[in-house]
Amino acid sequence: MPTAIAIPISRATPNGMAQQVLIDKLLQACVKQGASDVHIVVGQPPVFRLHGRMRKLETKVLEPDDTVALMKSITPERCQRELQEAGSSDFGFAFGDAARFRVSVFKQRGFISMVLRQIPNDKLTPEQLGLAQSVVEMVQRPRGLVLVTGPTGSGKSTTLASLVNFLNETHDHHIITIEDPIEFYHDHKKSTINQREVGVDVPSFAEAIKRALRQDPDVILVGELRDLETIGAAITAAETGHVVFGTLHTNSAQGTVNRIIDAFPGNLQDQIRTQLSTALIGVVAQTLLPKIGGGRVAAYEVLVVTPGIANLIRENKTFRINSAIQTGAKFGMNLMDDALFKLWKEGLCTVEDCLSKSHRPDDLAKRIVNVRRGITDDNNEDDDDEL
Repeated sequence: MPTAIAIPISRATPNGMAQQVLIDKLLQACVKQGASDVHIVVGQPPVFRLHGRMRKLETKVLEPDDTVALMKSITPERCQRELQEAGSSDFGFAFGDAARFRVSVFKQRGFISMVLRQIPNDKLTPEQLGLAQSVVEMVQRPRGLVLVTGPTGSGKSTTLASLVNFLNETHDHHIITIEDPIEFYHDHKKSTINQREVGVDVPSFAEAIKRALRQDPDVILVGELRDLETIGAAITAAETGHVVFGTLHTNSAQGTVNRIIDAFPGNLQDQIRTQLSTALIGVVAQTLLPKIGGGRVAAYEVLVVTPGIANLIRENKTFRINSAIQTGAKFGMNLMDDALFKLWKEGLCTVEDCLSKSHRPDDLAKRIVNVRRGITDDNNEDDDDEL
């Protein structure tokens, strides 16, 4: 693992020039080392998240004046106003040709803090990310809802950018992305792409989806399905003949379906179950794990909505979805714990890291122990071959 770079920090000058030099050095080091995030907080040096671990830099402890000057050196005026009024603000900016950063600036204990997430300029292919062929086939369907889910920092944006870039290179579509803020920039290739930023180009996700329906789209990417109105608009768009990508902060495919249904009042849930059963194409739930030897690797749970699974959603039997995924390997489905087991078996991740991300860690631990003892389950072996 690379060692942290010692970065000299000079005192803030009245015009903030010294801090501008500092932020450039910090971001250069971030890009060079491959850190995913930079944390700026009063009372400690800057911190990099490197391969999933937090690493303090060998430099001076930041004081309140330092974080304020750093914030002002990169934050647009409108976001500085929002920070004063609402206590936080998010924006994106390009660091030359090296990378883009998504920035969250916020107040804590009366001080200014920032987290900068690196967004690489290079978009990986679905194959490079380890996405199943079934996921690539999902996004090429003529209509329907594809959900990419997982906790914050699990690589959802990278997965969506990869899938959008794949469509951009292979299909003559009109693709509209609705993001807060815009993360990956897409050039026009075979497709035409319009990227709208919430708070800059349009007031809300729901408003942008409604407007998008009049803008002749083939594909609509919704950065976050964060409220009832946005979820409803996304389902409607998927029903009316568009492919809609969306993200949620859920950990499993079964949990994602339940989360969407539970977002609606009780008297509307039967109707939403019916709509979702016809609109939903599939769910990709993902998580990122540290890789043995450095770097990170993603584990994916994949749900492909077959007629049988559509019936489970419609009939309020979502508790059976996991069993359907387990027996649906021939459709390209697999459970998160099967993906984690495979990463361990291939020597890519440690037992501890796999168990920490598992949905049923006791069952996964028993499975790993059995393999170590030379006891194998024929059903599991068959599943592994099909994953």
